[in-house]
Amino acid sequence: MRWYTRRRSRTVCLSLVVASLSLHLLLTVLSRSVYQNHCDAPSPRQTHLHTLRALVDTNYTSRMSDNHASYAKTPPGTRKVNSSHMDNSLTMTERPMGSGMSKLEALFSHPLYNMPTPPIHEDDWLLKVKPKGKARETSTQMWVSDSDIGDDSAHWNRSSDSHPPWLRFHLGISRWQLYPHLDPNMAPLAQQLSTHRIVSAVQKSGGTQLKLVMSFPNYGQAILKPMKQERDEETNFNLYYFSDFERHNAEIAAFHLDRVLGYRRIPPAVGRLVDVVTEIKDITTDHKLARTFFTSPVNNVCFYGQCSYYCSTEHAVCGRPQNLEASLAMMLPDTSLATRRSWRSPWKRSYSRSKLAVWEKDPDYCDTVKKTPPYNKGTRLVDLIDMTILDFLMGNMDRHHYETFDKFGNNTFLLHLDNGRAFGRHSTDEPSILTPLEQCCRIRRSTLLHLRLLSLPQYRLSDVMRDSLSHDPLFSVAPLLSELHLSALDRRLVTVLQTVSRCQERQRSRHGEGDDDVIYDDVTDYETLVKHVTPAG
Repeated sequence: MRWYTRRRSRTVCLSLVVASLSLHLLLTVLSRSVYQNHCDAPSPRQTHLHTLRALVDTNYTSRMSDNHASYAKTPPGTRKVNSSHMDNSLTMTERPMGSGMSKLEALFSHPLYNMPTPPIHEDDWLLKVKPKGKARETSTQMWVSDSDIGDDSAHWNRSSDSHPPWLRFHLGISRWQLYPHLDPNMAPLAQQLSTHRIVSAVQKSGGTQLKLVMSFPNYGQAILKPMKQERDEETNFNLYYFSDFERHNAEIAAFHLDRVLGYRRIPPAVGRLVDVVTEIKDITTDHKLARTFFTSPVNNVCFYGQCSYYCSTEHAVCGRPQNLEASLAMMLPDTSLATRRSWRSPWKRSYSRSKLAVWEKDPDYCDTVKKTPPYNKGTRLVDLIDMTILDFLMGNMDRHHYETFDKFGNNTFLLHLDNGRAFGRHSTDEPSILTPLEQCCRIRRSTLLHLRLLSLPQYRLSDVMRDSLSHDPLFSVAPLLSELHLSALDRRLVTVLQTVSRCQERQRSRHGEGDDDVIYDDVTDYETLVKHVTPAG
């Protein structure tokens, strides 16, 4: 009897052990399948397509408008972008692209920045290479060397690596942009601007503030603007916009912002520490400039040049004791080779302390502009809106003129030159800069898509700009833009998108569905957009 009881207890125990092991095995299989489903990361192509769907979704504006409105009601100094709310509003699961990929690399790898472009015809290049065996031509559009002595015509072609970086930049200018996306010439060009020996320094004529023309041994030239303000110093609120300093870091940051927006209409600009004595004073042939050098009471070498504003001993530019921060911007081809036309902006300010411009008094001013050449056809109006958005983002109120290359007539891009008065204030925004967009309610679809992309958490404009500016040589001294200026970029981007949303809402209230009067469709519909990033078959 005792033996039977012991055997029965052993059987029960074994049964319990088997049941426990079976249950444990079942739970393990189930948990593995659940974790597997949640941990499988989407491929870069899947996430790119997910982003495209969000960007081209017709309901994007209405979904984002509430987000923008709540953001706008928050005081500028306390606004923060709510990443989780933006994720929910866009119903997206995308995260930063690729392990080890920087913010800038992720942005520039996005399909919006890599859309196929039509081939550039010979007449669409700004400069033509001198044909082999032909005599020098007199056309101002022909590229010729500085000297015919020892000229090897085999070296004079558009893609030759034997050309110095500045020449490759000049030969790469087309009807549509100053340089292509992901241009491999940008790195050697930046290196030349920041490190190559300077052989000449003279003051640039014209303009209101001090600028120098710097020359390199390979005949390249750049415009130098010296440091006038500390990074975190704001423009005095009592100064009018036309009395503001020109800032070296503004020129550099403007180039980076223009590139991030996908425009590529500002010549490359790089920061550099310049020796005031050996790289300016000792080599200048400009006697008027040379006479303005002096040593300050603390033994810093200073100079002030001759110009309309801030060229005096009270506003001198000083090294520390000889090193001076400056921006060097690549010069465009000489006007003897490629003439440029200067256009007065229809939204030019009065440059008066008491008078208002016409557009500041007439809310329907754009109706007149739309009927006036060259804004009555082609892309000139949306080109100007692009420039308006750039200026608003960086707080530039000093856009009185713009230029185009004469060769291309009215069918070309606008040059975004002279940006030294940008990034003066981060604590306030200037809504009047956006007046052309507010009055005309017209914007490129490609521009709008880029702006929407830069409003997403994984491509946030401030993050991309911080990454981009970190590659400048002066970053080792201090960041080119303070965190307050970077935050202002995000805040102003929201304002631009809000303005477009209001335009679309007005269009729908007047004409029902559709936004054809607001969107200039330079990008085809969603299906075509996806087709370019989806492999065949």
